[in-house]
Amino acid sequence: MRIVTSSSDMKEQAAAARSAGRRIGFVPTMGALHAGHLSLVARARAGCDEVVLSIYVNPLQFGPREDFAAYPRDLEKDTALAREAGVSILFAPAEGEIHAAGSRTFVEVTGLQDTLCGRSRPGHFRGVATVVAKLFAIVRPHAAYFGEKDAQQLRIVRRMAQDLHLGVEIVGCPIVRDTDGLALSSRNAYLGEADRRAAPVLQRALSAAAERAAAGETDATRLVELVREKISAEPLARIDYVEAVDDDTLEPAPTVRGRVLLAVAVYFRGARLIDNVVLGGKAG
Repeated sequence: MRIVTSSSDMKEQAAAARSAGRRIGFVPTMGALHAGHLSLVARARAGCDEVVLSIYVNPLQFGPREDFAAYPRDLEKDTALAREAGVSILFAPAEGEIHAAGSRTFVEVTGLQDTLCGRSRPGHFRGVATVVAKLFAIVRPHAAYFGEKDAQQLRIVRRMAQDLHLGVEIVGCPIVRDTDGLALSSRNAYLGEADRRAAPVLQRALSAAAERAAAGETDATRLVELVREKISAEPLARIDYVEAVDDDTLEPAPTVRGRVLLAVAVYFRGARLIDNVVLGGKAG
């Protein structure tokens, strides 16, 4: 595994791979790697000749009262995991390599960025879209791999790549869960013991709604209320939102027609966690 820290070196590595006719798969991360990230690497390895994994804690996607300074960082551990997973290039740029002093350009995907987590975290998805666009320009991947847990992020990046003609295939990969159903996330490390025991209520509530929908319920309002009731029964959980939206446009979906994304964001004392399920079909 090659470790690259400068954008210019990464561009040279990408150009050499492309010249040799090698397909580049890209897994962008903020580090604190877990089995969910490694599943993306495995998917990239299956479809590509070179796999680039980036580790960069992007300051643009954190609000002023969010956890940028406290976000878990362990480059040594992440490097070992990336090497073991078969990553070809670990791209770990310094701050100035991505957002140079005086940068004035930002990327926004209007509409998609303004709902769900976008309401609770204003500016977050502008930061995500901007850093992903910059990483795509540096790494020049043929395909990039994102987890379905971050459903809104995946749809925003997919639309950005389409609208800007970036020539990158955006591949969504299934949520990876712990044995008790909790979706894997770097922020799970923030949870105390009691909160960690309580957090799987998210998956149980979503599963109950999926079962109800599979049995024939098409009223999305009733499904949302079912999820809210089950999560609210957990004293340590504080709901940010529970919403049913069109799986493509993220606009409110009153009924389950076609694919509907049922998404939740819930605060526990240590972290804000998100999860989702797609009703009426598989994710796009």
